[in-house]
Amino acid sequence: MSNHASDDLIRCSFCGRTAHEVTSMVAGPEVYICDRCIHDAAGIVRSDLAAYPHPTSAAPRRKTAGRRLNPIDIKAALDEYVIGQDRAKKALSVAVYNHYKRIDHDAYLHEYEDVELEKSNILMIGPTGTGKTLLARTLARILDVPFSISDATALTEAGYVGEDVESILAHLLHAADFNVERAERGIIYIDEIDKIARKADNASITRDVSGEGVQQALLKILEGSLVGVPPKGGRKHPEQSLINIDTRNILFICGGAFEGLSDIIARRVSTTSIGFMTEGGTRLDKHDPHILHLAEPDDLLRFGLIPELIGRLPVITALDALSDEAMKSILTRPRNALVKQYQKLLAMDGVDLLFEEDALEAIVQQARKLGTGARGLRSVMEETMLNVMFEIHARPEVGRCRITAGSVLYGEEPIYEERKASA
Repeated sequence: MSNHASDDLIRCSFCGRTAHEVTSMVAGPEVYICDRCIHDAAGIVRSDLAAYPHPTSAAPRRKTAGRRLNPIDIKAALDEYVIGQDRAKKALSVAVYNHYKRIDHDAYLHEYEDVELEKSNILMIGPTGTGKTLLARTLARILDVPFSISDATALTEAGYVGEDVESILAHLLHAADFNVERAERGIIYIDEIDKIARKADNASITRDVSGEGVQQALLKILEGSLVGVPPKGGRKHPEQSLINIDTRNILFICGGAFEGLSDIIARRVSTTSIGFMTEGGTRLDKHDPHILHLAEPDDLLRFGLIPELIGRLPVITALDALSDEAMKSILTRPRNALVKQYQKLLAMDGVDLLFEEDALEAIVQQARKLGTGARGLRSVMEETMLNVMFEIHARPEVGRCRITAGSVLYGEEPIYEERKASA
C-alpha cells in the first residue's frame, strides 16, 4: 500500500474517491481500490461467511475427544452394548486411549521430547456376527467423534470401476458435517478388509484391481499423510476442487472374518515328528474356538495381506464365536437388546410382552442354524413377532402377550391375556 495524496488523477475504481479523500490506495493493473472500500468489502465477506460457512472452513469448535476416559471407563461403556469379547474390548480400550492421549497430550515431557508416538491402528479378526462393527460404532459414540463405515470390497485402484480409497475419507467428512478439523480426529471402520487379500502368490495375466493394488493405495492413508478428497466423494477430476485432510490423527479400525486363516494358524502351530512318536508333537484343531487369538503377522502375510499393510495395523485382536449363553444374553442384556426393543414397541400399544425361558433358548437354536452369529437373532425375532405385530392392533382387549417355544419353532400363536379392568 502507498499514499497518493499528491496525485489528483488516481481515483478508486469502486467508489470514485480521489487519492486526496482517502488515507491509502491499493493499485492493480489499471485498477485502484481505496482503504474505505477494502473495509466495506471485508465486512460483506465476513457476514456472508457467517451466514453460509464454506464446507472447508472451520465451524465453531465442538468438543470432540474432550472426555478423557481411561481404558477401564471405555470398556465399561462397551459392556453396556456388547456382550462378551472381553479380550477384544480390553485391546480396543487401551489402543483408543493411547491414540487420543497421543493427540491431546497436555504436559510437555522434556525427558521424552525426542520420542515420537506412532499411531495404533487396529485389526479385528473374527467370524461374522460377533460384534466387530458394533464395537467400532460404540467406540465412536462413547468418544463423541465422527465415525464412518466403509466396505473394502467396493474399493478398486484408481481408474477402474468402483470407489477410490479416498472415498473412505469422504464418508468421514460427511459424518463430520464437513468440519475438517473434527474429521481429522475421527474413527474410520473398514469392513471386509480380508476381501482385498492377494488372490495368489503367483503372477497373474489379469490385474488384481481390487486386491493388492487397493492395499498399496491404503498405505499412505493408514500411515498418515495429507490427502486430497473430493467433497462429494466419487472419482477425482482435474477440474474438481479437493479438500485436504490430514490422516495422521484419524484412527483406522479394520475388520474381517478371514475365512481360512484358522487353517494357516493350525499348520504353523501344530508340529509333528518324523519317525517314532514323541511327546513333543502337538496338534491344534483348526476348529478350536480360540485359534484366532494365536494369529501372528506371518499368518496374515500368508493369507494375502502385504507386509506394509500389516505393519500399519500394529494392534491385532481376535473375537470369539458367540456361545449359546452369549447369544441369549445379547437378546436381553444390552441397552439395545432385541427383547427390550420389542417390549418397548408393544408397550406403546399398551401391551406387556414376555418371553418364556424356553422361547429365548429356541430363538438361539434357530439363529445358530443360520450361521450368521448375532445377526441371525434379529432374523428369527422378526419371523416370530411378525404376526403379533400385525394383529395386536385389532385386539384391544389384549393386555399381555407371552411368547412360547412353540411360537418360535412351529409358528404357534402366543398366549394372549386380557387387559385387566381398571378400578
